[in-house]
Amino acid sequence: MKYRLEHDSIGDLEVPLNALYGIQTRRAVLNFPISELRQHTSFIFSIVQIKKAAARFHQKVGWLDSKKATQIIRAADEILLKYQWLDHFVVDVYQAGAGTSCNMNVNEVLANRAIELLGGKRGQYHLIHPNDHVNMGQSTNDVIPTAMRLSTLALLSQFIPTLQKLSQTFLKKSNEFKRVYKSGRTHLQDAAPVTLGQEFAAYAESLKNHVQRIIQAQKDLFNLGIGGTAVGTGLNTHPDYRQHMVKFLSEQTKFAFHVHPNTFEAMQSMAPFVQVSNAIRNLTLDLIRIGNDLRLMTSGPTTGFEEIILPALQPGSSIMPGKVNPSMVECLNMVGFQVLGHDATIAMASQAGQLELNVMMPVLSYNLLQEISILTNLIKVFDEKCVQGIQANVHRCLEYAEKSVSIATALNPVIGYEKAAEVVKSALKERKTIKQIVLERQILKEEQYQQVVQLQKLVDPLNKSFKTLKKK
Repeated sequence: MKYRLEHDSIGDLEVPLNALYGIQTRRAVLNFPISELRQHTSFIFSIVQIKKAAARFHQKVGWLDSKKATQIIRAADEILLKYQWLDHFVVDVYQAGAGTSCNMNVNEVLANRAIELLGGKRGQYHLIHPNDHVNMGQSTNDVIPTAMRLSTLALLSQFIPTLQKLSQTFLKKSNEFKRVYKSGRTHLQDAAPVTLGQEFAAYAESLKNHVQRIIQAQKDLFNLGIGGTAVGTGLNTHPDYRQHMVKFLSEQTKFAFHVHPNTFEAMQSMAPFVQVSNAIRNLTLDLIRIGNDLRLMTSGPTTGFEEIILPALQPGSSIMPGKVNPSMVECLNMVGFQVLGHDATIAMASQAGQLELNVMMPVLSYNLLQEISILTNLIKVFDEKCVQGIQANVHRCLEYAEKSVSIATALNPVIGYEKAAEVVKSALKERKTIKQIVLERQILKEEQYQQVVQLQKLVDPLNKSFKTLKKK
């Protein structure tokens, strides 16, 4: 490999000749060969958006030469609009604190590409300098938390509609299954009858509520602390910088941003990101719960519940012929566990800040964007390849509903709790149905029993169209 020699405040270092990045990025690559993980593309794009907005502003107020600014903006657009040069963002997720290496990686790539657009060669920083020109008016300390806000909102704008769609799919299924009677279960024991549709409607409502919680949780992300620079004071910025940066970033991203009321707090506290992650964690817990329900309901087919049939996606065993597993639900659980791990890392990173800065931002950002990204992808395929294709085993559900001893609950208002409990004990002991015991012992006549124990009435007891049998 051929190299060029670059210089920084530490000394000289060789940089790959073809690299758009420069010496500070090279130092980070050599210092932190940790994981081979890179920051999310959305995060890189967000830093580039900030550099573009800064170049626009400094050109406007005359702080940056028009030729330099034009080429920095042009280089930024090559990344943002054409997705070029992404393989030059090479800093590991686990790096020096605050994200200085990440910020400099973007500064150097934009500087070198702008130099080329001016007709120069990579590394000729007298033409356009990564710090003096691309990073003008900025610090890693206000750029990174701002980029975190931009990138999180960008991913949430894809995540929220995906989650809404899954909620709607469950709602459609609830209408499809509204006449599928089955035994309810509490404590994993037989309970009063419900419909499969009622269960799926509850799943839909749960996800709908989580959508609203996430929308509420993201609101603080619209306040940008850009312009605080090193410690929050705004050192080395133009008096109009903050307002115009927020305006330009709003134009460029189509989000309605506001100037943060306190630039110090914006770089000290990671609470807005923890708030979003908390909302996603709570959603994830319910997704895992729903997935576990589906796994139970599809268990079998001959020795389990077999109340629903999930789409067959792939063979379930390398040795047992014909076996089909709930693969997509299992994937949901694994993604869910990973998201919970990301959330735990975010919480630890949030509390680790000191004084004017939280230096754990790189790992916090990576984990937040990663959890949103993998959960978005999971929800999409879970909806399309699992939930949309769920079928009800109507006969098995009805069989469970009619055999459940908890049907005796409907007898309480007519024969009393204690007598109904005796009926249940007898039914279990003699391996008979509740109906058989009630009729054999002449507790009720068949006509009376049918009036009391109607499945439609049991799953919708508040419907006034049903007649009530008075207690003996």
